[in-house]
Amino acid sequence: MKPDLFTAPDYYNIDDLLNEEHKMVREATRSWVKKELSPIIEDAAQKAEFPKDLLNGLAEIGAFGPYIPADYGGAGLDQISYGLMMQEIERGDSGIRSTASVQSSLVMYPIFAYGSEEQKKKLLPKLASGEMIGCFGLTEPDFGSNPGGMLTNFKDKGDHYLLNGAKLWISNAPFADIAIVWAKNEEGRIHGLIVERGMEGFSTPETHNKWSLRASATGELIFNDVKIPKKNLLPNKNGLGAPLGCLDSARYGIAWGVIGAAMDCYDTALRYAKERIQFGKPIAVKQLQQKKLSEMITEITKAQLLAWRLGTLKNEGKATSAQISMAKRNNVDMALKIARESRQILGAMGITGEYSIMRHMMNLESVVTYEGTHDIHLLITGLDITGHSAF
Repeated sequence: MKPDLFTAPDYYNIDDLLNEEHKMVREATRSWVKKELSPIIEDAAQKAEFPKDLLNGLAEIGAFGPYIPADYGGAGLDQISYGLMMQEIERGDSGIRSTASVQSSLVMYPIFAYGSEEQKKKLLPKLASGEMIGCFGLTEPDFGSNPGGMLTNFKDKGDHYLLNGAKLWISNAPFADIAIVWAKNEEGRIHGLIVERGMEGFSTPETHNKWSLRASATGELIFNDVKIPKKNLLPNKNGLGAPLGCLDSARYGIAWGVIGAAMDCYDTALRYAKERIQFGKPIAVKQLQQKKLSEMITEITKAQLLAWRLGTLKNEGKATSAQISMAKRNNVDMALKIARESRQILGAMGITGEYSIMRHMMNLESVVTYEGTHDIHLLITGLDITGHSAF
């Protein structure tokens, strides 16, 4: 087992833009990743097993709903602190960050933003502590980029709702205690429902044979005449804008998270280039290697500034969905390119599990697709600047 020697790059002194709380949160998360996540993640990814033992640790460092108010069990942190936590966790592994992102932005956020006071008091403290784990059901087998076309539906049966349909590619599904499920009512209006494990007709088969996010648990949500108590409907927002509001929060976390993956690849490649001797000298003296490394740190720095500014806007309640889309698209693309260039610097060693780069590269192939694909985010920007929809 190799020690975690990661040193974070900060070429533009971005730490000067952070307050002391931001730095404390980041350092606490980084320390946990080095101690608990880094030593076990390569083995978990090779075995394609989600390391469930990490759930308690994620809860202890406040990674579940960090921006949820303390009254509901959250840490009451700001959006930059949340972003920095996602950055550090994804530096360890995108799949583990996905678990935290789903719990925070796709389960706790909709309950907090759209739920009743009873739902918030009952569920949020348990989700924050890790006593309960949730998942988010929007994507369907035939509806990914077009979520409004969903077929999953529920009918009013007087004292309950009857839910039918299926959701696919759901992180945390195989072990989640609850699912926030988006379905159409009889008028075709989209609502959020809290579906609980153990309800008759509700199953969560696991998705196997993934080459990406191998240390993350992915599955389906299948609803076959599931009786949902009426108190389980999220009452305070409906329509497609409700789940899309959750995705804004998740995409924001991704924009920060992938910077961590990129930094890990860059740091690994930089250290390797200084140590790898060819033709009697470290390969770091070669112009082509310096070109690669210089471009990497430039793109990481640009992404850091983009994420920091977006976090500032989000703290002020000014961040738009289109701005979040731009950051998600740009930063994931940046991280993918850096992973690929880093792998080349390591040569054949770059494909082995002795180093993290190939795992990051495979994981990022999922991140570039989920929470809105690379191309869809481009069209969101296009709509925003032209006023014309290309969808």
